[in-house]
Amino acid sequence: MSKPRGVLVAGNWKMNHGPAATRGFLETLGKLEFPSAIVQRASRGRALQGAILVPAVSLEAARSVIDAQGWSDVLQVGAQNAHFEASGAFTGELSGPLLKEIGVNLALVGHSERRQYFGETDESAGKRTASLLSQGFEVILCVGENRSERKTGRTKAVLSKQLTEAFQAAQSWMTSRGLELTPTHWARLAIAYEPVWAIGTGLTASPEQAQDAHLFIRTWLEKSAKTAGFPLPPAQTTAILYGGSVTPDNFSGLLACPDVDGGLVGGASLKPESFLKLIEAAAQVI
Repeated sequence: MSKPRGVLVAGNWKMNHGPAATRGFLETLGKLEFPSAIVQRASRGRALQGAILVPAVSLEAARSVIDAQGWSDVLQVGAQNAHFEASGAFTGELSGPLLKEIGVNLALVGHSERRQYFGETDESAGKRTASLLSQGFEVILCVGENRSERKTGRTKAVLSKQLTEAFQAAQSWMTSRGLELTPTHWARLAIAYEPVWAIGTGLTASPEQAQDAHLFIRTWLEKSAKTAGFPLPPAQTTAILYGGSVTPDNFSGLLACPDVDGGLVGGASLKPESFLKLIEAAAQVI
């Protein structure tokens, strides 16, 4: 296999597609003969995984159709956010136990839009990550720089700060509850590098820019594991996804990068036809 960590293609639908549109999307996907033979082969042993991160009102609709179609080994449904507490006075939030009750075991954490519009921080993203991993969730933790930070050469400093503060917060949250993050927990974590300047702008990091950032994240994990004083995700087995105006046209070039292990896809994941092309492009590199 040319991608030793496999490939994850996660479609982030943001505030699009209610339950009816979600059912329609999945019905159309089925009519397009998903999963094709190449996708089925590539998904053996979870080498290839697809996911759709849908609005809260559409979670149960998505899960029920995926289960009915028998696609759960190929396509997961996930939440776009989840709180670190199991319950409480947190109006508008979802918790791990609430998600598990409807069969959802995947969540996105710390997306740039949650940071920009809703006050998410590195610390809160880290706490959410720790809580969800400890509950058995698969988690995608987002990091990335904005346009000003990229133009002034601060990309790596920003990534280092985001990772440091998130993982310190994760460790503090676990310690405060007498818990510990183990290799089993970390095996369910993916990190998404999402250059904010490329999200929804039509701009995409070049394969060279993406590889440079992904390699930095992987190297940071390796070096920090020796100095942090607490466990961190293993550098060589943690999947790092690219997110930022991914399309079927540019995805293959990004996947050719040795440290790009998949994509966190926005607009191109909203149409079944383009989402299928992304999945099949990923299958080609397995």
